[in-house]
Amino acid sequence: MVTGKSDISGWLVRPAGGWWWTGLAAVLGALTVHTVLVTSDGGMDNRIVVDAARTWLDGGSPYDDRHFLYFPSAVMAAVPQALLPRSVLDVLVPAGAALALTLGWACALRLHRVPLRSRLAVLGLLALAAGFAPFGQLVRLGNWTVTAVLALPLCLLLASRGRWVTAGAVVGVAVAVKPLLAPMVLLFLFARRWRALALVVLVPAVTSVVAALFLPDPTGFLTRTLPFLLTGDDAFLRLYEAGPAAVLPRLGVPQALATALAVLAAAVGVGCAYRRWRGPGPAGLRLAETSAGLMLSAFLVSRPSYNHYLLVVLPLLLAGLPHAGSVTRRPWFWLALVPQLPGVTWPWLESGKRRAFRDSVTLCVLAVTVAHHCVRTAGGDGGTGGARETPEGRRAAVESV
Repeated sequence: MVTGKSDISGWLVRPAGGWWWTGLAAVLGALTVHTVLVTSDGGMDNRIVVDAARTWLDGGSPYDDRHFLYFPSAVMAAVPQALLPRSVLDVLVPAGAALALTLGWACALRLHRVPLRSRLAVLGLLALAAGFAPFGQLVRLGNWTVTAVLALPLCLLLASRGRWVTAGAVVGVAVAVKPLLAPMVLLFLFARRWRALALVVLVPAVTSVVAALFLPDPTGFLTRTLPFLLTGDDAFLRLYEAGPAAVLPRLGVPQALATALAVLAAAVGVGCAYRRWRGPGPAGLRLAETSAGLMLSAFLVSRPSYNHYLLVVLPLLLAGLPHAGSVTRRPWFWLALVPQLPGVTWPWLESGKRRAFRDSVTLCVLAVTVAHHCVRTAGGDGGTGGARETPEGRRAAVESV
């Protein structure tokens, strides 16, 4: 990490004054209070999960709602909310979502060894909250994506300190709650951390099987939700899906060809992420950029794929800004985020029916930027001050993580 006075990194890692924190608290507080005032049950997406738990408590099947896309273990995780008064949820969920996003940002900073009292700590979270529209949307929806936003940087922070088994347990719990981080099994495969990989797979598998035994239709996820996810046949969800497999058919591309293109792009992205894993650079930066490449590749092909999924990877990348070899030093990283600026009106793309097009632009440009950066970094400067590493040094760096 470059921290000299002549570089912007030196300014970013210095302690922030008290008024900086006051401004950040005001923004987060305003967002949370506004959400409390305008939502119920903690937000539309949170309501879907909580209603599934309420349905189960009343003797019904959570999978009667086709929009409940979670494992059976998530039903049990939502039971505590289902037992709380709705007025309590109206306050608790938005505050909890904002807190989870903040803690995820803190873990991302520590992954890159950036001080929590630094200017980047304040400005980065302020930029996400006030300058990236999906941040506010995620809090207002109460979507359980916030669990992945917290779990992924926490997992990578643990892995960077050699605690891979604990990192695997964190991802396993997160997948049990919402299967968004399932692609992270590839990182554990890359690292050959077999015990940690076993936890990533077994924790959600065991908890889901046990939870399913208490449901009126134990195979509901397999027989109803999984086919729905594979076909993506829902007029409402399709309006908000940002993946190429959903957007390209709306532009006249045959569905089979769109799906094939998305799968091909995802496969290329995984290959680029693997090259980044094997490449040079600080351990935190390699973990962050490899994971971002894997997750963005999954978002390209997954159904559904929403714009707020980007918050899973964006804090990881943004916190690496002080590193000279970070992808955030590339202009296309910032250009990819322009369509998500709040308050900017995009002609013909503002209606709910067309918003997915600009979300898809952000996803695709960011995925290509990260993939290109992974390949370029793997063959040259990895943030090490321009020094090119030998193959022996690269292997030693990988084994040290």
